[in-house]
Amino acid sequence: MNEEVKRALQNDSLIDITTTGRKTGKAHRIEISFSYFDQAINISGMPGSRGWYANMLANPEFTFHLKQSVKADIPVKATPILNEGSRREILARIVHKWDRQNDLDAFVAGSPLVAVWLDDKAEAAELPTHRR
Repeated sequence: MNEEVKRALQNDSLIDITTTGRKTGKAHRIEISFSYFDQAINISGMPGSRGWYANMLANPEFTFHLKQSVKADIPVKATPILNEGSRREILARIVHKWDRQNDLDAFVAGSPLVAVWLDDKAEAAELPTHRR
């Protein structure tokens, strides 16, 4: 991975993602924010059902499109984070970033949350963060 991409992952916050539709099999591209903490990339959203999340559960491989400080299309894999302790740890940092600290319990209970892996070594086991 080149240095521009590394800097973008550390400093940017808005991307597009292209997932594969769980029902249609067609590509779906949306804009979404991501978080980068401790060399870990996560995607979350407001509490509630999200099509992108359902697509990732059915087809975890997707494309991560950097578009702010650098343009790059990166094939990645998503791993859902389901453990409540792991969710609380990661989402606490995300809601702080979004200035939504008072909503932490709602985010832990109902927000989609995935770890994003930049290589094909995504582990099936859930980790609090994805340091290896």
